[in-house]
Amino acid sequence: MDYAIATLGSHSALQILKGAKDEGFKTIAVCRSDHSFVYRHFGVADEIIEIPSYREFYRVEDDLVRWNAILIPHASLIAYVDLKVIENMKVLYYGNRKILSWESDREKQRIWLEKAGLNLPRVYSDPSEIDRLVIVKFQGAKGGQGYFLARNEEDFNRKIGSAENYTIQEYVVGIPVYIHYFYSVMRDELELMGFDRRYESNVDAIGRIPAEMQHDLKVTYTIVGNFPIVLRESLLPEVFRMGRRVVEASREICSPGIYGPFCLETVVTPDLKFYVFEISARIVAGTNVFMESSPYAWIKHGKPMSTGRRIALEIREAIEQDRLKEILG
Repeated sequence: MDYAIATLGSHSALQILKGAKDEGFKTIAVCRSDHSFVYRHFGVADEIIEIPSYREFYRVEDDLVRWNAILIPHASLIAYVDLKVIENMKVLYYGNRKILSWESDREKQRIWLEKAGLNLPRVYSDPSEIDRLVIVKFQGAKGGQGYFLARNEEDFNRKIGSAENYTIQEYVVGIPVYIHYFYSVMRDELELMGFDRRYESNVDAIGRIPAEMQHDLKVTYTIVGNFPIVLRESLLPEVFRMGRRVVEASREICSPGIYGPFCLETVVTPDLKFYVFEISARIVAGTNVFMESSPYAWIKHGKPMSTGRRIALEIREAIEQDRLKEILG
């Protein structure tokens, strides 16, 4: 093919690059110098461009343009490269890059999810309003780093320190379920790619410590890895309804809306009600548990289909149908 697939060497790059090679593309990894050996080891990148830090990514743009590369975004790109830089890059970009500002701003996120008619946890505008257990989150795609729980204003003030740009959100008790979707422009269809839950440090280690010794521990939510989940089948209709409503609402707030991979981060309560507390408007690291395929993607496509490969398949079909402009943001 005349096009290459490029991504930043982090997050879900192994999956993205392997999927692109499976669909016949040349692949390019833009890596920190001290990380490049990983992509050489696994043999997923035909070209490796080394940079001293993620923030130097803009320096390789001309190289990517020369190779006719299509850039695939993921959380590391969004976390370490300024959104204005991403929005103004000349390199071909898969997805609607304007939607990233709706993901990165929690207030705009909430407007989007409310417009989609989803169940959302309560958000507190001031610490003095806290009347139940809450979780305090910070802006950006930083993998849960720094999040903490608080029971009241005093507890909040003791833990917040000098941090700014936070959101105080009701802590809904239930099972975390992260839903992986893919909206195909080429096929005009929403696909279910799988489910995962996160493995977080140190909150997932607390249960290994006797209760009487837990009180002085500071709970943190830094993501270390992910587990695959197979959801009970009776919940799938609601999963699809939520995804479709998100896509429809995105067209109103940020035309042409969201397409490609995205994730609804939810909690399912004992009455089997979904509460959506966040959306990721691109591929998420939880899809890495399905490097080969999830049960749902296998049933749908009849062959191994990771989210990374599904992106490459969409791009290949767009090229073959002379519709590439429709999926480049």
